[in-house]
Amino acid sequence: MLSTEQLQTLMTDLESDRAERTASTKNTDKFGEAICAFANDFPNHRQPGYLLVGVNDAGHACGLHVTDELLLDLFLVTYLPAAVARDVIDENNRDVKEQLASLRFYDLTADCPTNAGALLFANQPLHWLPGAYVQFVRWAGMTMSDDPIDEKRFSGDLLTVLREIQSFAALPTQSYPVAESALRERNVIDYPVVAIRELLWNAVMHRSYDSNAPVRFYWYDDRIEIQNPGGLYGMASPENFPTQTDYRNPIVSEAMATLGYVNAFGRGVIRAQDALRRNGNPEAEFVFDPSHVLATIRRKA
Repeated sequence: MLSTEQLQTLMTDLESDRAERTASTKNTDKFGEAICAFANDFPNHRQPGYLLVGVNDAGHACGLHVTDELLLDLFLVTYLPAAVARDVIDENNRDVKEQLASLRFYDLTADCPTNAGALLFANQPLHWLPGAYVQFVRWAGMTMSDDPIDEKRFSGDLLTVLREIQSFAALPTQSYPVAESALRERNVIDYPVVAIRELLWNAVMHRSYDSNAPVRFYWYDDRIEIQNPGGLYGMASPENFPTQTDYRNPIVSEAMATLGYVNAFGRGVIRAQDALRRNGNPEAEFVFDPSHVLATIRRKA
C-alpha cells in the first residue's frame, strides 16, 4: 500500500508512466485504457501502476467527495468492460445488490454473493470457498519425500492473487551464462516466465471451486508442476486439448480477460508451449484425471 508521501510523489511526477491522472469519475474509456496499459507493463517496470481519480493533469487534487456509490462505481469499472460498467452505473435507481446481480456477482433469490462475486469482492474469499488459493512449495529434490525449503500461500481476492502470481512466477527462472564462443556468451534461463504464468493463470481460471483443494505450484530440482482441482470441462477432452476450449467458470474467465491476465481466445497453453520451445525446454506435459489436471514443465537441459 502506498504511503501518503509516495502518493504525493506520484501525483506530482508528471513524467511517470506508472500513474494516470483524471479529474473525471465517468471517463470509463480512459480508465480502461490505463488499466490495460498497466497490466501489459510494456516498459517492464515490474511494479504496479496507479489510476489517480480526482487528480488533475497538473498533479493537484480536485477535492473529490468520496461516497459509497462512487467506490462501487469504480469497482465495477475496474473489474468489468467499460460499456457494461456504464450501463450499470446509469441504472442508479437500483440498489447495490441489484446492480451486482445484473452482472452475475449476486444471487437475489438466495440473497448472497455468487462464487464469482465472492472471489472478486470478498475481503476473505476463503470463508466462502476454502480451496480458492494457490499453494507454492519449493522442494529440496525431485520428489515430495524431500524436505520443503520454501512455501507460500497466495490468497485473497482474485485480483490480489493474480498480481502476486505475476510477480512471483519469475522466481524459478534462474539465469546463467553459456559460452557461444571463446569470446562470447549468452544468458539462458531454466524456465520462461511466460510459460509459468500462463499455466498458473490457466489453472486458476479453469479449476473447480467446488473442491477444497488449492491450485498446487510445486517447484522441484528438475521440473515445475502446476495442478488444479477439476478435470477437463465440457467440450474439452484429452484428444482435442488445447485447441478446444470450454469454461467451467465463465464469469471468472471474463473477469480475468477484462483485467488483462488472459485472452479471450483460449491461447494460454499454446503460448506457454511456444515459449518453452523457443527457450529450448521440452513442451509441457499434461495428465488429465477426472479430479484434476496436472501440467509439468521440465527444466532446460
